[in-house]
Amino acid sequence: MVLLYQHDITGGALDELYNNLQREEGREIDAFTREEVGGVLARQDGIDSVIDEYAKGWPAHRLAALERNILRIAIYEIEQREDIPYAVTIDEAVELGKRFCSAQAGALINGVLGRLVEADEPGQTPATGE
Repeated sequence: MVLLYQHDITGGALDELYNNLQREEGREIDAFTREEVGGVLARQDGIDSVIDEYAKGWPAHRLAALERNILRIAIYEIEQREDIPYAVTIDEAVELGKRFCSAQAGALINGVLGRLVEADEPGQTPATGE
C-alpha cells in the first residue's frame, strides 16, 4: 500500500520508490509485493473504473489517496488473484482503512468491495468484520 500511495502522490518512478523503501526499511521488496504493485499499476484505469461504478457517488479521483489505493489493491486481488479468498481480501482492506484512515473509510471500503463481490458472484455475501 505504501508504494502505491507514494506513486499516486508523487508520480515517482517505481524503481526509485522500491529503492527508497528498501533503504528506509533495510529489507528487499518481496516478489508478492512487486507482483501486486505491478498488477495494480498495469490495470489502474480499469480498477479505477470499478471504483467509479461501485463507490456510489465517490469516484476514484475524489477519494483520499489512502482509501483509493487500499481499494485498488483489494479490487486487483478480487479480480486477478484466485488464490486469495474474497473474504480475506475484504477483511484486510477494511482493517487497513480503519487503521490508517477512519472507521468511515472502513465502511466505505466494505461497501464498495461487497457490492463488487455480489455483482461478480450473485448470492455470495462476503464475510467481514463489519
